[in-house]
Amino acid sequence: MAEPKKPKSGGGCLSKLLFLILLVPCIGLGAAVFFAVQPQDLTGLGGYGPAAARPGTEREMKAVLKNAIDRGYPVTLSETEINQWLARTLVAKQRGFLEGKVTLDRVWVRLEDGRAEVVMARNFLGAPFTVSMYLQAARMEGPKGTNTEIQLHGGAYHQDFPKPLRGGRFGKLVVPQGFLLLVMPAYEKLAAAFPEEIELAFREMARITIENDRLVLDPREPMGQQGMPKVF
Repeated sequence: MAEPKKPKSGGGCLSKLLFLILLVPCIGLGAAVFFAVQPQDLTGLGGYGPAAARPGTEREMKAVLKNAIDRGYPVTLSETEINQWLARTLVAKQRGFLEGKVTLDRVWVRLEDGRAEVVMARNFLGAPFTVSMYLQAARMEGPKGTNTEIQLHGGAYHQDFPKPLRGGRFGKLVVPQGFLLLVMPAYEKLAAAFPEEIELAFREMARITIENDRLVLDPREPMGQQGMPKVF
């Protein structure tokens, strides 16, 4: 007489479910690492390529900003002009235990509506990679008057979810603002290389407008500016 069949254990289904639960984040992490090590495309930036390197009318940035402030008129800087100025003036060097293995080739600025992206293009053992930081300019009202604050983010990922904020990109991967702690020392050193230009361009200007391919700096205070903080 045949023995009755025993019901199958539910352990097999549970193990498969656990396997899928573990597999999904592993796939996500692998995809994140893949995009993080892929350098972002820089070919669309103003000032990129041999044609943009041809000599032309080059303005001395500090003198341009100081004249605008002293005479009270706005100045417009194009993305190409900013990137060519950075190429002329910035001496890029890598310090620390990675010296000799990592080189900082160029610093680029991408200007979009409402934000700027500062990109560091590096080379690690012959392979290119990039990191970037998003910046927004906000004109704030305080006890001592108005002042410009540089906010280290590029806005929310989605309008319905205000947090986390987009901090920048590691390669092609957009990362939250908290990840900027990993690259903050490099950007602090970059800012320290241009103390006078930063003072003139951001702290001395009353209005800052970031648009596609151009940065507009205006030292004139808005007429009748009162009330809540405004972002320009």
